[in-house]
Amino acid sequence: MRRSDEETERKRARESRVVHEMIALYCRGIHHTAKGSLCPECEALDAYAQKRIARCPFMKEKTFCSVCSVHRYAPKRQEEIRQVMRYADPRILFRHPVMCLHHALLHRRWDCLGVHGRRGHLCPHGVGPG
Repeated sequence: MRRSDEETERKRARESRVVHEMIALYCRGIHHTAKGSLCPECEALDAYAQKRIARCPFMKEKTFCSVCSVHRYAPKRQEEIRQVMRYADPRILFRHPVMCLHHALLHRRWDCLGVHGRRGHLCPHGVGPG
């Protein structure tokens, strides 16, 4: 496997983990499930999200699903994942601080490159274009 393919797969695995952890946090907080388990509703959403992440053709170029120009979720699922993100975003920092720090650094790096990896524009964070 080429280096870029390995990086893409690591990125895919990381995004998969982040989505799973956010769904688990939402499920524990809203549906009061035990740690390490999901209710059937959240399990179905997690399976759907994992399938979408596994099949995403833009994984190599994109930053995060939230900024992707092509939303590959069905409207109902898209609203469900939005609810999960709204709940989990402010809480996940306390559960997974290293994962959040990594996400923030990647987000900042990609902001400096432009949302879709365009290079050459001025970076508001003082980091030169890639």
